[in-house]
Amino acid sequence: MKKILAILVAAFAFVAVASAQPRALGVRAGWGGELSYQHGAGAGFLEADLGFLANNGFYVTGIYDFILGSAGICNFYAGPGAQLGFYHVGDNSGFNAGIAGQLGVEFEIPSVPLNLSLDWRPVYYFNYGGFGWQGIALGIRYRF
Repeated sequence: MKKILAILVAAFAFVAVASAQPRALGVRAGWGGELSYQHGAGAGFLEADLGFLANNGFYVTGIYDFILGSAGICNFYAGPGAQLGFYHVGDNSGFNAGIAGQLGVEFEIPSVPLNLSLDWRPVYYFNYGGFGWQGIALGIRYRF
């Protein structure tokens, strides 16, 4: 009985802490289309993206972004992360993995629960043995 009570208390504490953190859900478009989720964590935020390549694969990216500075409704951020993906081109298919970085600016609209971001995400792919340019992307997310 004590174990069940301890598990219930821990679960409720986790839910309370998670619900107190700012979150955002939306899309990020640039090199490809991505579903994007952000979760406030400490002095920055975690970002998880599920991206789709034009009819030939998908990838998952996880980034921890540090807030570098703020100016009113504008936040500047940068951070490291990782990317994993699967691709299929012609008769070739495979798995890729890489180290990612992100540098950007985010605008929070105070009157509506939206934020807009503009960022750049370079990736170094281990399988391809090289640097990947994913370009600049625009993100639109709903904050809750």
